[in-house]
Amino acid sequence: MSTYNIVASTEGSTVVAEYVSAYESGYKRSDAYQSEAELECEFIRLLSEQGYEYLTIHDEKALINNLRHQLELINDYIFSDSEWEQFFTNCIANKNEGIVEKTRKIQTDHVQILHRDNGSTKNIYLIDKKHIHNNRLQVINQYQEDQGNHDTRYDVTILVNGLPLVHVELKRRGVAIREAFNQIKRYQRDGFWAACGLYEYVQIFVISNGTHTKYYSNTTRISHVQEMAGSERRKSKKTSNSFEFTSFWADGNNKAIADLVDFTKTFFAKHTILNILTKYCVFTTESLLLVMRPYQIAATERILSRIVVSSNYKTTGTLQAGGYIWHTTGSGKTLTSFKTVQLACALPDIDKVLFVVDRKDLDYQTMKEYDRFEKGAANSNVSTRILQKQLEDPNTKIIITTIQKLDVFVSRNKSHNVFKQHFVIIFDECHRSQFGEMHDKIVKAFKNYHLFGFTGTPIFAVNASSGGNPLLRTTPQAFGDKLHTYTIVDAINDENVLPFRIDYVNTMKTVEGIKDTQVRAIDRERALESPKRIREIVKYVLDHFDQKTKRNSFYSLKGQRMAGFNSIFAVSSIPMAMKYYVEFKKQLIERRRDLTIATIFSFSANEDDPEDVMPDEGFEPELLDKTSREFLEFAIADYNGMFNTNYDTSSEKFQNYYKDVSTRVKNREVDLLIVVNMFLTGFDATTLNTLWVDKNLKQHGLIQAFSRTNRILNSVKTYGNIVCFRDLQKETDEAVALFGDKEVGSIVLLKGYDAYYHGYDENGKHQPGYTELISELSQDFPLGQEIIGEQNQKDFVRLFGAILRLKNILTAFDDFEGQAILSDRDFQDYQSLYIDIYQTFTKDKAADKENINDDIVFEIELIRQVEINIDYILMLVVKYHESNCNDKNILVAIDKAINSSIQLRSKKELIEDFIESVNISTKVDEDWRKFVHEQKEKDLAEIIDEERLKSEETKKFIDNSFRDGTLKTIGTDIDKIMPPVSRFGGGRAEKKEGIIEKLKKFFEKYFGLV
Repeated sequence: MSTYNIVASTEGSTVVAEYVSAYESGYKRSDAYQSEAELECEFIRLLSEQGYEYLTIHDEKALINNLRHQLELINDYIFSDSEWEQFFTNCIANKNEGIVEKTRKIQTDHVQILHRDNGSTKNIYLIDKKHIHNNRLQVINQYQEDQGNHDTRYDVTILVNGLPLVHVELKRRGVAIREAFNQIKRYQRDGFWAACGLYEYVQIFVISNGTHTKYYSNTTRISHVQEMAGSERRKSKKTSNSFEFTSFWADGNNKAIADLVDFTKTFFAKHTILNILTKYCVFTTESLLLVMRPYQIAATERILSRIVVSSNYKTTGTLQAGGYIWHTTGSGKTLTSFKTVQLACALPDIDKVLFVVDRKDLDYQTMKEYDRFEKGAANSNVSTRILQKQLEDPNTKIIITTIQKLDVFVSRNKSHNVFKQHFVIIFDECHRSQFGEMHDKIVKAFKNYHLFGFTGTPIFAVNASSGGNPLLRTTPQAFGDKLHTYTIVDAINDENVLPFRIDYVNTMKTVEGIKDTQVRAIDRERALESPKRIREIVKYVLDHFDQKTKRNSFYSLKGQRMAGFNSIFAVSSIPMAMKYYVEFKKQLIERRRDLTIATIFSFSANEDDPEDVMPDEGFEPELLDKTSREFLEFAIADYNGMFNTNYDTSSEKFQNYYKDVSTRVKNREVDLLIVVNMFLTGFDATTLNTLWVDKNLKQHGLIQAFSRTNRILNSVKTYGNIVCFRDLQKETDEAVALFGDKEVGSIVLLKGYDAYYHGYDENGKHQPGYTELISELSQDFPLGQEIIGEQNQKDFVRLFGAILRLKNILTAFDDFEGQAILSDRDFQDYQSLYIDIYQTFTKDKAADKENINDDIVFEIELIRQVEINIDYILMLVVKYHESNCNDKNILVAIDKAINSSIQLRSKKELIEDFIESVNISTKVDEDWRKFVHEQKEKDLAEIIDEERLKSEETKKFIDNSFRDGTLKTIGTDIDKIMPPVSRFGGGRAEKKEGIIEKLKKFFEKYFGLV
C-alpha cells in the first residue's frame, strides 16, 4: 500500500468540535455484504490515507528489527549489535516485567538509559511526549503468535516507534461487538505474554464490528482477566475491568462516533491518537491505566485554549479569561480537573494553579484522588498559615485549598505580592456559595488570573435567586462563558451514570372545604410535622427497606460480601430530623429489627429551606440551639456505642464525626443516614441506591440530591431509587428539562410499572414486557423438555436473561407483589436450566465451547442477587425433620433450590450427606454446624495427606482464605505449603496446578458455611 508524508501538522483539538458522518457527507460505500477481511482491508486503507505506514510484518523477528530501526530514527542514534541486545533484553523485553511495568514505561518512564559500548550512557526515548509528531505511526495486520498456549493471529496493530501501543480487533458487521472484546480476552490469556511479550505494551484496545466501535485501556483488559480467574469469579463488582466501561468516541457535542469509518477519521487522526497516548492517559498509583473519555478531553482542552488565548489578548483578570464546565454529577469530574490542573501548570508563564474546594469536603476527597492519580501532584493545606507558605513558595505549583481559607488569606493580606503572579483558579463546584462576598473579594485581590468553574448544576436566570448582587446571580455572571457541556442525559445515554426511578408516596389527604390559601399552607405545614404522619412514613420505610435497597442481593465490596445497598433520608429541618430519628429507633425496637441508623446536622445561617439549593451547614455545632445540640450529642453517643468511637459536638470532634460517617456510609456500614442538607451535594458512595425524601426540592438542589443514588456499582444496581413523601413530580420534570433536555425526560427517569410489566412502544419499536416474555418462555421452552442444540440454548439464555433483567427492575415496585406469574418452584427450575447451560460452556475452556459466550450475556450477577442461602435449606430440613423424615416433597424442594443456586451447587454433596444422617433425634441447627466442622477437617486432612502438604501452614492458609473471602492462588502462598519438589523437572508446575484445583473445590464447598 502507498504511504503519505505529512506536509504540515497542527496541535489542533484532540476531540473534533462537530463531526458530520462520512455517509452524510457523501462517502461512497458498497451496498454488498462485507466480510471481516474486507472490513480489515478498508480500515487499513483509511489509516494509510491518514499517513500511517503499512508494513507486512507477521512474525516477531521482523517486529523486533523494525522496532530497532524506529528507535534509532526517533533518537537519532545507531545501536551497535551488542548495545541493542542488552537494551532490548534489559529495558524492553525484560522477562521479569509484565503489563503493569511496561505500561509504566510508556506512561511515566518513557526515557530509558542505554549503557553504550564505550562505557558512557545515553537517554533513549521510547516515545516523544513533547513533540508528538516526531513519533512514527505504522500499521500491521495478521501478526502471528505461535509461542503462546494456542497459535493466534491478531487483526490490526498500530505501532508507535515500532512498539505495539494500540490493538484493534475487528468482527464483521452483524456480529456482536462483545465478541471482539472476548477475543482479546483469549489473546490476553493465551498469547500477548508469549515470546518477548511485546504485545504487553498495548495501551489501548479498540473493538469494532464496523457498525459500532469502542475503546478501552489495557487495565480494563488485564483486570478483567484477573477478576475472572479462580475464586475471583464470584466478585460482581462493576469496575473498569468490565465490558460496560468500554467507551464510544464522540465529538465536542457528545455525539457518538460509532461507525468504523468515522471512528478512524477522528480517533485515529494522527494528532488525536498521539495526544491520547501522550497526554490523556493517567497511570494511577494503584497501577491502573485510565484513558480519558472524549467529553473529559474536550473540557480540558477548552480550558487550556481559553488560558492561552486570553493570555495572548491580555484579558487576564476578566470574565473573558475564564469560563465554566457543565459536566453532570458522577461523570468523572475529578479526573478531568486533575488533567486540566496538570497541563495548565505546565503552560509557559503560569506561576500557580489553585484548585478550590468547599469546606464540606473535609476529608479532602479531591486531594486523595489527585494523590491516587499522581503521588505528590498537589499540596493541600489544613490552615491559612500553610496556604500562605505554599502561595509564597515558587516551587509549589499546584495547591488545593478551601474557599474559606482563601477568603481568610485575602482578607489578611490585601496587598501581597503573590496577587500579581499569573494564576489559574479552578473552583471544584461553582454553586451559589461562591457567588457572594468571598467570590468578590478573591477576584478583586488577584490581578492576573484565569477563573474556571466545574459544576453539575449551573445557575441560570430561570433558577437564580432574587437576592444578593444582581450582577452575580448566575454561573455565567460569576465565571464567564460555558466552555463545554455534558448533561445528565448525555451521561445516562453513555451509561456513565444510572437513571432514576421515582416513587411518589402520598402521605396527606386534602381537607375538604378549605379555600383560603394561607390557612391551607399553615394547616399543611402542621400536618407535615404531625407525629401520626411521621409514624406512618417510618412504618412505610421499614416495611419496604429490604425491597428498595435490595437486601436479597449479594456482591463483593473491598473483599467483603455485602447484602444489598444503603440509603439516605432527607428531611426539611433539624426538628424533623430529631423526630424521625426517635421514631426509627422506637419502631426498630418494637420490630426487633437490626438496622444501623445515624443522623448528622449542624447550624445553617439560612434558617429557611430554599428548596433549590442546599444551604451551607457549617461545622459549628456550638451555634445550634440548646435542644438541637443536646439531641445531636445523644445521637452521636448512640453512634459511639455502635462503632466503639469517641465523638461529640465539640468543633474538632464533630469534624471527625463527619469524616467517620462519610467513610462508614461508603463502606455500607450505615444502613440509613438521616440528614437535613449535609451529604446531599458532593458526596459519592457507590453503595447508596435509595434516597427517601420528606423535603421540598427543586431545580439544581433536586438534581444534586437525587444524584447521590446513581453511581454505577454492579449489574444489580440498575437505577437510583428515589422515594418521595411529598409530591415533587412537577419539580422533577422541570429540573430534568433544565439540566437535561426538554425532549428526553424519559431517559433520565425510568418508566412506570405497567410499561415494564405489560410492555411499551418507543421510537416505533415495541419493547416486550414481563408478561409477554414469560408467555414466550412457557411456549418455546416448556418445563420438563430438554433444550437441544446450541442455537436453542442461545435463544433460551437471551430470553431468560431478559426476564431476569426485567424482574430485577420490577421487584422494586410495590405492585409486583404476587404478580410473578411463574411459581417459585417453576422459576427455580428455569434458573437451574440457565445455570446448567452457563456451567457447560464455562467449565470446558476449549475454544469451540467458548463460542456461545461471544454474542450472548449470562446474567449471573442477577442470579446471585437472589441466591438461595443455606439458612433457607436448613429451614426446609427442619420441616423434613418435623414430618418425621417422611415428607419426600420437601426433599424435592431442597434439590430444586440447590440446583437453582450457583453458590450451593458446590455444597450439594455435603447437604445431601447431612440430610441422610437426619433422624428423629437430630437437632438440625446444632448438628449441621458440627457435621460441617467434622467434614471440613476430614476433607482437609485428606488433601494434606494425598498431596503431602505442610499441615500447619496449609491450615493457616485455609483459615486466612475463609477470613478474606478468597483463595489466593497468585504469589508464593501455595509454594509455602507445598512439599519439596525440584523447580527444574519433576513436574512442579503440574503438581502446583493439581493442588490449586483441589483447594479451590474444597474452598467452594465450605465457603460461607464456616
